[in-house]
Amino acid sequence: MKRNTVVLGAMLIAIASLAVARIGFAAGEDKNAKELIAVDDDWSNAAVAKDVDRVASFYAQDAVAFPPDEPIAVGNVAARKVWANYFADPSYQISWKTTSAGVVKDTGWTAGTFQDSSKGSDGKTVAKNGKYVCVWRKGADGKWKAIRDIWNYDSK
Repeated sequence: MKRNTVVLGAMLIAIASLAVARIGFAAGEDKNAKELIAVDDDWSNAAVAKDVDRVASFYAQDAVAFPPDEPIAVGNVAARKVWANYFADPSYQISWKTTSAGVVKDTGWTAGTFQDSSKGSDGKTVAKNGKYVCVWRKGADGKWKAIRDIWNYDSK
């Protein structure tokens, strides 16, 4: 019983910390959350441009990506390979929009929605919508790097 109480207490503290960071952003006070949203927007722009090296540059060396319907990609090189495979399809397009963000010390998160599309085997464009959550770490150099990145599709 005591262990459950401790776990519940820790969870409530974590949620409250994120809520405080989000409230600060909503009130225009959290410059770190705004900075993180700008970084995430830059990342989306790199993906729109299909610039695989620039997309990969947003991942930390020890990042872990969780792409839909694929194995977990451990490390920056593996995450780059995921995106290179997407961009190898000339019809593939993707963009995303951050809908919420928060920062606690040197760790932050972004979450939002994305849209991607590509031509199916019949030549028709197949468009999908989805959502994502990304956890970020601010390095000693002051730059945000994605350390955990997961995205998946909405059901049809």
